[in-house]
Amino acid sequence: MKNTPTHEGPVTVPDWDVALEALVLEEYDHRGQALTLEDFRRLSADHTIRFDDIMVTMFELCIHGQWLYRDQQGRLQDITRETLDLLTALGRMQDRDLKGYTGGWVPFKK
Repeated sequence: MKNTPTHEGPVTVPDWDVALEALVLEEYDHRGQALTLEDFRRLSADHTIRFDDIMVTMFELCIHGQWLYRDQQGRLQDITRETLDLLTALGRMQDRDLKGYTGGWVPFKK
């Protein structure tokens, strides 16, 4: 998160898109189960949002401990800044960059 100064003092700005965060949380609440790449592709198409933008948001949420990613066997997978940097090293994420992510994303419940 970044601190951004305003005339009222510093404001903490998250490193992810909060509108996309709200969209995926609403989808999770509606479905009641982990979200998959197919869910994100559908959200992207339904709302005319770049798939890459949704996925960068999901990875940022994982990096900051707001969401978790589990592989197909249900094992928690660590997503770090280095993970995201590797996935975006050539620019926007493509389907081919995410082929190993066949599990699901869930919000971290405190």
